[in-house]
This record gives sequence, structure tokens and C-alpha cells, in this order.
Amino acid sequence: MHAHHTLSTQLPRHGGRRAGTEAGPYGLAFSATLHCLTGCAIGEVLGMVTGTQLGWGTGATVAVSVVLAFLFGYALTLRPLLRGGIPWASALRLALAADTVSIAVMEIVDNAAMLLIPGAMDAPIWAPLFWGSLLASLVLAGIAAYPVNLWLIARGRGHALTHRH
Repeated sequence: MHAHHTLSTQLPRHGGRRAGTEAGPYGLAFSATLHCLTGCAIGEVLGMVTGTQLGWGTGATVAVSVVLAFLFGYALTLRPLLRGGIPWASALRLALAADTVSIAVMEIVDNAAMLLIPGAMDAPIWAPLFWGSLLASLVLAGIAAYPVNLWLIARGRGHALTHRH
């Protein structure tokens, strides 16, 4: 592909049209980012609340948050694929291919932000600092993941894979 081609001409063809062109590559990347961010947010909130309430250290709280973010992110992708009749092993491979990079970027940015915001990891769950830091870190994570998702979709990867099914 030459550098002057647009993202929409780089998207793989599917059924006579380019995959993702219903919303365009930018819309598909935005949708993919919101999708991954939803799973990340569920996992992060559950992990941070659990770790904070149980008095876990920073490492354990971050670890459980990351694990839960990946689990919920993958689950949100697996559900419609399985409902659509895709066999479990194929659906799992698609979910891993579609979400891993996006979730990883979100988790790196989200947890780095939580660690860098003074007092965020020590704030109790009733404190505005806890929820404000968590919200800010998730917004930053979504902003960081959008160009990654756009790049993946332009190459027929990421959520472009799930939209073929």
C-alpha cells in the first residue's frame, strides 16, 4: 500500500464491501475503544474497590484490577460471538486477537495514571480522590487506546476481525 491511501482503502474487504465502512474506520475504532474501555472499567472498578476495601497493598490491588479488566474485556467480546454460533475455541481466538493489544494499552495507561496521581491508591472508596482518579485514569486509557485501535483496524486486525463474523 502506498502512503497516500486512506484508512478506508486499507480495510479488508468483506462481502463486497470493506469491513468497518458502515461507521468508517474512525467510527469502528471509536466503537472498539468504547467496547474495550467498558470491560476495562468494569474490571478496574471491581479490582480497585475490592483491593481498597480489603486493605490490600498497591501491587495486589493493581494485579487483581488488571486480571479482571482482561476477563471482562474478553467476556464482552466472547458473548456475541458465541451467541452468533461461533465455536468456543474460535470465539476465544477472535476475542484474544481483537482485544489483547487494546486492553493492554488501556491497563498500562490506567494503572500508571492511578500510580502517578498522588494519594489515589491510598484513598478510601468514599473519597472523591478515589473516584476522580479512577475516572481520570480510565479517560486517559481510552484516549491512548483509540489510535491503537485505529491502527489495528486499518490493518484488518483488532476489532476488524470480529466484524467479519
